[in-house]
Amino acid sequence: MSKLKVGDKAPEFNLPDQGGKIHSLKDYAGQWVLLYFYPKDDTPGCTTEACSLRDNLPNFNKIKAKIFGVSTNSVKSHRKFADKFELPFTLLADEDKELVKAYDVYKPKKFMGREFLGTMRESFLIDPSGKIAKVYEGVKPAEHAAEVLADLTNLQK
Repeated sequence: MSKLKVGDKAPEFNLPDQGGKIHSLKDYAGQWVLLYFYPKDDTPGCTTEACSLRDNLPNFNKIKAKIFGVSTNSVKSHRKFADKFELPFTLLADEDKELVKAYDVYKPKKFMGREFLGTMRESFLIDPSGKIAKVYEGVKPAEHAAEVLADLTNLQK
């Protein structure tokens, strides 16, 4: 479970996107922000999640919600991933693992019997005042965009 809870102030960030432009959470004050963490560019689950968010972007735009994908991959890796799948939203490069640690999503994982530290597939919906409105753990890549849109619709009522 994430140490961050609904109502907590969302940790700030200053990270480069796939084009090298620096983004800070404070730059998006007054807007809904989906900060979704994923393990690695151009892998099956991560591609499914990113493409689902891409395909639902018009719905996010209608309600003025900003999407940020975050992984520990490099700016160059993010650029290739975004270009390959025509991702029209921001991918943040957290190469120093500061943000994944601040959001407590850098944890022990197991793959093929090997244990290692890695980024969990978790998301945080941040409200216009900069507080966490919803924490998503155990995200299902194909269903995540629809789940977040439903929550945004309910939270804005």
